Amino acid sequence: MATTDSVCYTLINVETDDNINEVTIRNDIEKGDTKAKASALKKLIYMILNGEKFPPNMLMFVIRYLLPSNDHQIKKLLLIFWEIVPKRGPDGKLLHEMILVCDAYRKDLQHPNEYIRGSTLRFLCKLKEPELLEPLLPTIRTCLEHRHSYVRRNAVLAIFKIFVNFEFLIPDAPELVLDFLSRESDASCKRNAFLMLIHLDQKKALDYLNSCLEQIGSFNEILQLVIVELIYKVCISNPSERSKFIRAIYNLLSSSTSASVRYEAAATLITLSQAPTALKAAANCFIDICVKESDNNVKLIVLDRLISLKDTASGAERVLQDSLMDILRILSVATDLEVKQKVLNLSLDLINSRNVEEFIQLLKKEILKTQNEAHGTGDENSKYCQMLVRTIHSICMKYPESVNLTNILNTLFELLLNKNDESTAILVIVFCRQYISNNVQSKSFILGKLLEIFPSIRNVKVHRGLIWILGEFCDETDVQLKEVLTLIKSSLGDLPIVESELNKLEEHEDGTGKDSNSNTISHLATSAKLVTADGSYATQSALNVSNKSDVNELSIPSLRNYLLNKSEFFIGTALANCLVKLALRYKKLSQDPSSVNTFIAECMLILTSILHLGKSKLVTQMINEDDYERVSLSLVILININSEKAITPEIEQLMNAIFLKETRSSLGSMLDNSKEGEIKLEPSSTSTPVAMNKNRKIESDDHLTFSQLINKANEQIENHFDVSLNQAIAGPTATSTSGKGSMVNDLLSTSKLSKVTQLTGFSDPIYSECYVNVNQYDIGLDVLIVNQTADTLQNCTLELSTIGDLKLVEKPQPIVLGPHDFANVRASIKVTSTENVIIFGNIVYDISGSTSDRNVVVLNDIYIDIMDYIIPASCSDAQFRQMWAEFEWENKVTVNTSINDLLSYLNHLIKSTNMKCLTPQKSLSGNCGFLAANLYAKSIFGEDALANVSIEKTSIDSPVTGHIRIRAKSQGMALSLGDKINTSQKTAKAA
Repeated sequence: MATTDSVCYTLINVETDDNINEVTIRNDIEKGDTKAKASALKKLIYMILNGEKFPPNMLMFVIRYLLPSNDHQIKKLLLIFWEIVPKRGPDGKLLHEMILVCDAYRKDLQHPNEYIRGSTLRFLCKLKEPELLEPLLPTIRTCLEHRHSYVRRNAVLAIFKIFVNFEFLIPDAPELVLDFLSRESDASCKRNAFLMLIHLDQKKALDYLNSCLEQIGSFNEILQLVIVELIYKVCISNPSERSKFIRAIYNLLSSSTSASVRYEAAATLITLSQAPTALKAAANCFIDICVKESDNNVKLIVLDRLISLKDTASGAERVLQDSLMDILRILSVATDLEVKQKVLNLSLDLINSRNVEEFIQLLKKEILKTQNEAHGTGDENSKYCQMLVRTIHSICMKYPESVNLTNILNTLFELLLNKNDESTAILVIVFCRQYISNNVQSKSFILGKLLEIFPSIRNVKVHRGLIWILGEFCDETDVQLKEVLTLIKSSLGDLPIVESELNKLEEHEDGTGKDSNSNTISHLATSAKLVTADGSYATQSALNVSNKSDVNELSIPSLRNYLLNKSEFFIGTALANCLVKLALRYKKLSQDPSSVNTFIAECMLILTSILHLGKSKLVTQMINEDDYERVSLSLVILININSEKAITPEIEQLMNAIFLKETRSSLGSMLDNSKEGEIKLEPSSTSTPVAMNKNRKIESDDHLTFSQLINKANEQIENHFDVSLNQAIAGPTATSTSGKGSMVNDLLSTSKLSKVTQLTGFSDPIYSECYVNVNQYDIGLDVLIVNQTADTLQNCTLELSTIGDLKLVEKPQPIVLGPHDFANVRASIKVTSTENVIIFGNIVYDISGSTSDRNVVVLNDIYIDIMDYIIPASCSDAQFRQMWAEFEWENKVTVNTSINDLLSYLNHLIKSTNMKCLTPQKSLSGNCGFLAANLYAKSIFGEDALANVSIEKTSIDSPVTGHIRIRAKSQGMALSLGDKINTSQKTAKAA
């Protein structure tokens, strides 16, 4: 049978490079100095841990020359040595030499040095030989009365372990510890004794607790934690005891100075009682811990508890709503963005019409704090400000009638003026767009504010969004349309742009006394070839250089600056669409034909001026063909918009439908899609067990637990925490899709058999197979080893190695296998990142009675699927684009599949990679022969994985072709996900 007694309870860094020689070790132990003896003992320990044969005569050398030593280092090493050294002979009986060891440790238990006594007692907790422990029991009992707490504390632990393993040696242990507890004053000793009493005799622990129930407020923190644990277990197993202990829990909530005690007491209180006063006290305790504790991890844990309290306890939401402003105090003391995001998300679930105005006022103050440079770093302030704007956006959409829009807009529009925080400003524009679309009654007020702030903005993307809003929603009066046109003209400056710039240059040259005509011509003729950002050539003239150097950007109107100095002609397309919409609406609203002609002519002048500037040498980069075509198309519409010959009623109706109705309809569809996405994300983003249980299915062979039939000794194990944990980690149940065969396959795939890997062949001397259990950060290997020979296999050792970012934590111990015997060996591997993992190794063994070298059986490789660590996730389009630009590792995968349907291939890809499609379903509908989609997922280690799918079909019957671009922050994530896609393509079948 397997010999698993030689387990070392202390982690040792095994040095495998040292040349271990038995003769040298023996000489150093016998004749060496203290340093040499310690080094020899270390080598001896390494030899035993490596599975080497331990020389029988070496034991007496250690007893004779090392055991009497008073050197502290040697004594420490001896404690480890006696843990792992074989203590029994081949016949299974205890070695006679161990009697000498027992006598030596009896003397150590009586040693005047308290450290030697305490460390010896800790060593005795690990012994599994009752023959060695029995003579030491009287001495262990006397250690309970030692003057030093370190000795008494470890004596309690030793008695506890001996009673658990060998109850017959010390049957009166509970009474002994109870008597010790009644006269003990040290907190750590009382904690150990009380904890032991809980596990061994809960009734005696309750008797002691009842005797000192009024005094627990004065106990030490570590003892209070154990008392709270006992109260919880007792009240779960025996609900009638709740009323007796609730008062004690309340006292701990109010009197304890330890955050951990208060946290556990609050968690226990809401389990024992659902009364509003209990929920209020627990919620206030959690909030107070979040405010006072500086550790962000503590804040996150407590906030998760608050969220679960809101979702699970009846009446807790109303209690938390009354405490909303207290919850928001966490924002002022939190420094981590994740903590702030959790607070804002929780607050969004708690707001109502009664507290929404207070909430908005606090958010406004937080926004003003982010504008202060001393409040934090610029990047963190920007991200936090974006969180606040999104929160205000959600509140205003949820309670449009309860918020004061004037105060909100004054605060938000100040963010538009910050040209260094473009992302936040764009969120404000998105808020205005959606709010106007859903609340038409506030349109005039918001548009008036936008018109006021328009000239002060200096960001091209913000201006582009504002121009779109003005063109889309300004439709009330012709006076309003004229005001928008006048504002655009003033932001462009003198028109036409090219002629006005040339005139400025001529005036400048005349003022310096130079010949304007010759110099202008020479400046226009002198030019240099430059390479732009997209790789194309641009012509830069000396005229442009002198113009930029002499004129301050701030003195140039904003739109003119974008076009002239930055070559941002994409904003020209936004202006073109805006002017067409304004002209179409002005024609409907105005009754004066000459005024309509003037309005259209001014719009045409703006567009022609932009086109002329884009093709001139005044700009560093000329207008691209796409922007030129879009502006030209708008110009053609403006030319013919008032011509009765060119524009028939049908064409006019079509233009009105395209520019005035379809754009508004597209906006509505986009907003509806975003709402559908939020609804789909809601169950996964909240932690309500009710939502989880709606889709939970129970199989006919599932284990049933009857609380009435549970043994009272084990009833405390079945508590609410464990039940919640089991629900959280429960995987999807098997479902049948088609017939009996698929049901069997699904059941098999969800069972342990699907995770069993055969490691050796059936004809090998040793047959082995492995069950792989992936549990987040750990991989557990349960290896079955079968001896298929008629010989006894000595020192049978499983040796494992890994490829990837992982580490073997627990090394399997050597075992002995009899003829045709078998054993289970376990190994644990720690995983730190998401990538494909390969585990390989071999089994080495010695044959009993054989003098040959060690035998080796090579194992098959074990492959760990990356999908065990990847879960679908969601993010906004802006976050996706930002991560796509930041991530440096990209893996481009060519599509090679037999599937001939675009949507079917995308669904197959999503299923095989556990990624979520961020592209709305409406955008994927239709059959145009081309499909593009964005996918996103996260690993359990917090790593992000992005994918862009770009596929097409060249003909009806041809398979799907294209590419998949994967981006990740780490190389292993990108490569492993690409390998998974390539593997899944091979198994895909045509639709």
